[in-house]
Amino acid sequence: MSVVCVIPARYASTRYPGKPLALLRGATGEARSLIERSWRAACEVSGFDAIHVATDDDRIAEAARAFGASVLMTSSDARNGTERCAEALAQLGEGVEMVVNLQGDAPLTPPWFLEALIAGLRADSQAALATPILRCDGETLAALKADRAAGRVGGTTAVVDSAMRGLYFSKEVIPYTSSPYAAEAPTPVFHHVGVYAYRPWALHAYPDWPVGPLETLEGLEQLRFLEAGHAVRCVEVEARGRKFWELNNPEDIPRIEAMLAQMGLP
Repeated sequence: MSVVCVIPARYASTRYPGKPLALLRGATGEARSLIERSWRAACEVSGFDAIHVATDDDRIAEAARAFGASVLMTSSDARNGTERCAEALAQLGEGVEMVVNLQGDAPLTPPWFLEALIAGLRADSQAALATPILRCDGETLAALKADRAAGRVGGTTAVVDSAMRGLYFSKEVIPYTSSPYAAEAPTPVFHHVGVYAYRPWALHAYPDWPVGPLETLEGLEQLRFLEAGHAVRCVEVEARGRKFWELNNPEDIPRIEAMLAQMGLP
């Protein structure tokens, strides 16, 4: 049974068309595309038996093959990354233990986030999928609040129950807190890391479930599992000094490039 990483990527993003091919400069000054940086992040993970870029766009496919990635061509009908992963799974056939969806806008995802994710789903036989969450420090919480104050849709936050099952995910900053926090101080807010590990049965079934009102309002694909009554295992991960941020808007490029430089990532 294999663990397969799929990196879904589409060109026609509503908020940021062409985002997978956006260039990011690392600590050495070398510019690499977002999709290549996401693929390189996947290559650092121990436990993947295969890594595929799944796309419906020839430009992304050509760029991915140029830097050595395996590409699975999917349809333009996929409404989100999970549906694109479901199409990819249909091409992979039998013998898959789980599919890990490393979304192509998260090049700063450390390998131990994904390794903890795989272990977390294996440990919870009742969960349809697992996803990582990272406790915000004061600096990250301030950045999330600043995005919302400026009218930008930035990172996603998560709230969990005592068993670390997801209760809700939102593009708003939840839970509410008015307390001030020092830059490196822990806060009660969890930043959702947009990575998922699915059991094959859940991924196969997902496209046929109705899109509910919460998924429609938030635009968050994982809410379809909650609205369908399926458990989402949240795996708390540790930053270990690494910064984490997704590329959601063009304004995020300087922030991510600064993080790459600060961490010495090429």
